[in-house]
This record gives sequence, structure tokens and C-alpha cells, in this order.
Amino acid sequence: MSGHGHGHPHGCSCEGEHEPAERGLEYGLYRRIDVEKLQCLNESRDGDGKLVFKPWDQRNDREKVTELYLICFSFTGSVKLKGIIISGEDDESHPAEIRLYKNIPQMSFDDTGREPEQAFRLSRDPTAELEYPTKIARFSNVQHLSIHISKNFGAESTRIYYIGLRGEYTEAHRHEVTICNYEAAANPADHKVESIIPQTNFIS
Repeated sequence: MSGHGHGHPHGCSCEGEHEPAERGLEYGLYRRIDVEKLQCLNESRDGDGKLVFKPWDQRNDREKVTELYLICFSFTGSVKLKGIIISGEDDESHPAEIRLYKNIPQMSFDDTGREPEQAFRLSRDPTAELEYPTKIARFSNVQHLSIHISKNFGAESTRIYYIGLRGEYTEAHRHEVTICNYEAAANPADHKVESIIPQTNFIS
């Protein structure tokens, strides 16, 4: 019977075994968020948005609740996003639908009209147990993630306690610095180098 536990559906009641510790490690991507650049539109109090990202063992902490509708943040490297958990109150203020957008820095509400990478209809999840798996092919190289909470279950405001992100993290590469140094040292008299420079400026 030792092979069981991970294959259970979301309603698994096997709390006391090794699974919670492993899930805590899996949901460690919050440590890879560049908190200083985190941006929330329509948050209820300035700076509240960052409070929804916290360790797995604090996910049910009800001390701080955040009202927000669009949260945008960068990772300190590249992320392959595999799953997301969103937890709120067990009432109509719980998010009912979210839309995920990747690699759109400085996103605004005007941008939410475009097609998201993926959208989810949510169930109420006050204990932060329900994971929504992403289409990994669409989220394999995420430097910036925007989460638009587009609906709740009927309340005037949307309240969130916890957002959990599961995936793989890769350190950022520094190739751009090497290229910039090379260009800075290029000899203006060398026409061959000049003809190459415009192409290398368009690094995406």
C-alpha cells in the first residue's frame, strides 16, 4: 500500500503522511518572485498584493486578506509553470475565474481584453487544496506572469488569502551582458561590424 498517496484525487484526506512536506517543496516558486517589481492593480491597500505569496505551511493563515483583480510580477529567472492554487473565503468573494498571461511586463486592465494563455473556472477552495494544472507547453519559458481575477461568485469585491505556484525554475542567463560589452567595444571604423549591430539590437 506504500505506493498510494500521490495518485489520489484532490479530495485526498491523507494529510498526516509525507505528502504535505513534498507539496511544500513543490510550491516554493514564491521565493523566485521579484517582490520589489510586483505590481497590483486595484489592490485594497498598497503593498497587499505580495501577501498572497507565502510558504505552503502558511497557506491557511487568515490574518491577512487581499482584495485584488490584476497582479503582475516577474521571476528572477525562467519558470516552467505546472500548476496554480488560489484560495479565498468560503463565500461569494472567492475568485470564480482567472486568466493567465505570460511575458507582458507593465500589463494594464486594457491588456486583459486579449486572449490569455489559459483561463480557469475555479471552485471555492478555502483550504487551498485544489490545483489547476497549466498547459505546460504554453508556460515553459515564463519570465513574467500576470493573473487576472476576472470573476468571483457574486460579491462586490474579490478576496484572496493565498496564491500557490508549482513548477521548475532556471537561473537567468547573462548572455545579454556579453553582447552589450562586445558592441560597446566595437570599432566604429569597421563597416562590417556596423552592418551587424542593428540585427543584434533586436534580442527578444
